[in-house]
Amino acid sequence: MQTVTLGRTKLKASVAGLGCGGHSRIGLEKYGSDHAASIVRTAFDEGLNFFDTATAYGTQGSVGKGLAGIPRDAYILSTKFPYKNKTGGELLKTLEESLWELKTDYIDIYHLHGVAPQDYVQVRDSLVPVLQKARQAGKIRFLGITEAFGSNTTHDMFKQALPDDFFDVIMVGYNLLNPSALKTVLPLTREKGVGTLCMFAVRSALSNPAQLKIDIGRILEKGQADPALVPRENTLEFLTRDGVAASIMEAAYRFCRHTPGIDVVLTGTSNPDHLRTNIAAIQGPRLPDAILARLEAMFGKVDCVSGQ
Repeated sequence: MQTVTLGRTKLKASVAGLGCGGHSRIGLEKYGSDHAASIVRTAFDEGLNFFDTATAYGTQGSVGKGLAGIPRDAYILSTKFPYKNKTGGELLKTLEESLWELKTDYIDIYHLHGVAPQDYVQVRDSLVPVLQKARQAGKIRFLGITEAFGSNTTHDMFKQALPDDFFDVIMVGYNLLNPSALKTVLPLTREKGVGTLCMFAVRSALSNPAQLKIDIGRILEKGQADPALVPRENTLEFLTRDGVAASIMEAAYRFCRHTPGIDVVLTGTSNPDHLRTNIAAIQGPRLPDAILARLEAMFGKVDCVSGQ
């Protein structure tokens, strides 16, 4: 498994991380906790050491079960606090619940989850001091924050948070349809040594042709792409021609993995074979320069879709 140093945390993370939320939630709702735990264990056995969950996902218990018996220093835990309308006292209570579910004494990265741009200042002032105290107490090692990319595709929260420099790790929405973080977020994370997790590398638009057509329509209607370069039909078929990639999804993972400033690319599934396919894709080579140039010409100005 390829590894990367996660910014100033100095944690050695696998370049692929298991995302335990998304549509699949590692199969918890459809197949139950034992199945979800088996996906976690399969990921570890395949070389992943980075596991991302959240209170809101309901999968913390399955992650704890899947990692039971493995030495604690062999993996990295990332989880999240649902900050909306919550107090510092509620944060500490929720943190203790996460520790219990994850069967651990500490969490490597504890994020404020899906912070909306309009909430950032209040969250910074009321909850960041509580996170800092939890770190001093040894409950968490590093502070993290994730954006609400599904509803704010222009990274407005990070434009506020990154200059403040309270957070050691962020989770950013980034994919080949909306690569805007490359210009607005990643220069700052690289400058400050902030570890960067990539979410939304592959969502509905890159696995479902019908959703892709909807997103392409939205991009064109917003005037963020040249219709001569971005056809409404078979928009991304060039990615699977001439041996470039076996699938659009593989190309999408490789696109994210080799973007300077992206450290860990998250992938989620309820199927072990699908998991192995995604891990292989994330570890695949950089896309050819001609393909990257074409993608930049097509989508380099896009910031209006998430790919969800």
